[in-house]
Amino acid sequence: MTFRLQSRQFRFALQKPLRTAAGILHERCGWLLRLDDGSGAVGWGEVAPFQTTQLQRCAQILEGLPQSLARTQLEVLLAEDNGSLAFGLGAALAELDGLVGAGASQGWLQPPEPALLLPAGEGMLSALAEWQASPAGLEGRTFKWKVATESDGLERRWLEHLLDCLPASARLRLDANGGWDRRTAAAWMKLLVNEPRLDWLEQPLPVEDQKGLEQLAALGPVALDESLAHRPELRRSWRGWQVRRPALEGDPRGFLKELRKGVPKKMLSTAFETGIGRRWLHHLAALQHLGPTPTAPGLAPGWCPEGLLFDPDPENVWRAVGG
Repeated sequence: MTFRLQSRQFRFALQKPLRTAAGILHERCGWLLRLDDGSGAVGWGEVAPFQTTQLQRCAQILEGLPQSLARTQLEVLLAEDNGSLAFGLGAALAELDGLVGAGASQGWLQPPEPALLLPAGEGMLSALAEWQASPAGLEGRTFKWKVATESDGLERRWLEHLLDCLPASARLRLDANGGWDRRTAAAWMKLLVNEPRLDWLEQPLPVEDQKGLEQLAALGPVALDESLAHRPELRRSWRGWQVRRPALEGDPRGFLKELRKGVPKKMLSTAFETGIGRRWLHHLAALQHLGPTPTAPGLAPGWCPEGLLFDPDPENVWRAVGG
């Protein structure tokens, strides 16, 4: 069987810049994929790596591909890539094969209520106040706060305020994006290890310090994020929580199978996808929530703009970027 592959570029600015210890993210760009099997069935994918070098590599590969491809050619491409290109191609094939979507028994599942992303720095205070004043309030919510962007003393004072505001039913995740050293991370863990509302410290140390991460995990809950991209083998060996971004991790068919089996301690997180990638993220987050360790996914509500580019119907997303 041969497939017709089409791609269209997209670019959009986030509603507000995402500031982390690793830098500031202003926009996302990449390609939408449309894979047609010639009989009227279509599979959709999205390719949107974070790093500039990976964007350039994906552009070269996509520009060099013929419009007609055999399945064997697609599977070779999938085997050679473990990033966003393989996600896009694997997602399209999975849909054509009926593993997800209209051809699957479950269709596209809807996600559970997501964690709320608090901005880094002093912006956390105003964002928290807005949520506190909202009709839903703070009860039963999960909050994620980006830390390691200001002085340690200042962030600890803000943490005290945050803990004072959060009700007993709330949950808290602190994401340092690898921005702490061992001493600072240990101090935060000591401060929070007995805090019943704490989910975990997320990537508290740089990816190069795996030994430090393991030592810290012996003291309290640690979730790996960037380490999983730096060393993919940790997705198999790390027994603590894993922050998983399917749109960046390669062919999604394997992860789909794992979640259907009920693998524990996997938290689904956004890479700020269009509506095409978002369908996958929502579906996988729903499967995770049906598993043995359900938890709020990291969908970052309010950080992507609205419009057809983020519509759940892939045809609308495709039309949104034009020819």
